[in-house]
Amino acid sequence: MKPDVICGVPAVAALFARRPGDAIRLFHVAELRPVVGPWCATLAAARKPYRMVAADELTKVAGTPHHGGIAVVAKPRDPALFDLARPPRANLLLVLDGIGNPHNLGAIARSAAFFGVQALLIGEGGALPSDAAYRTAEGGLDYLDVYTTPALPAVLSGLHPRFLTVAATLNPNALALTDLPRDQPIALVLGNEEQGVSSAVLSACRRQVRVAGHGPVQSLNVAQAAAVLLHALAG
Repeated sequence: MKPDVICGVPAVAALFARRPGDAIRLFHVAELRPVVGPWCATLAAARKPYRMVAADELTKVAGTPHHGGIAVVAKPRDPALFDLARPPRANLLLVLDGIGNPHNLGAIARSAAFFGVQALLIGEGGALPSDAAYRTAEGGLDYLDVYTTPALPAVLSGLHPRFLTVAATLNPNALALTDLPRDQPIALVLGNEEQGVSSAVLSACRRQVRVAGHGPVQSLNVAQAAAVLLHALAG
């Protein structure tokens, strides 16, 4: 697998806090020299390289001008295969069904980490952690246990009754957030940016929930909807 390139101070800080051994080499601009000292010391102790470079060279290393002055080449993180026999011990499991845009994945991960969610399950075909996702997540991805599955409907069916499986939809007959039972852990499913939750996954869920709006716009971007739902449910 190709190494990840993790950019921006928050994302790099999360990398060194959670899995410092995965950092391979570090590049930074002069302005960040006071900030990167501890990370460079960690690399030096492991006999790994780090270097101060000009901003234009950093853009080439990072593959983007949106590097925030620092880029770390890191061992790619391989999400674990979800094991129904040992599901995460969490009050809220966040599940993504076909989220294809890595920026949406990153934004959702950022909100999830902000609200204290610990586990993220990604269905087959969805965007996985990548350079763009790490950059957008601002460190959030490294604070989540990330799982994948090639059989999301079967996994959701198997989670019952340990989790209440809930699909976020635009169905006007779906439960309002305030009416959703809160007496057991919840597996919250967010669907594809265009089609929403797939029919097979929807059929595997025990409940549907909606974010009720009151204005002329009919829906939210999935990352925005995730933030609203997580704020309400991750208590």
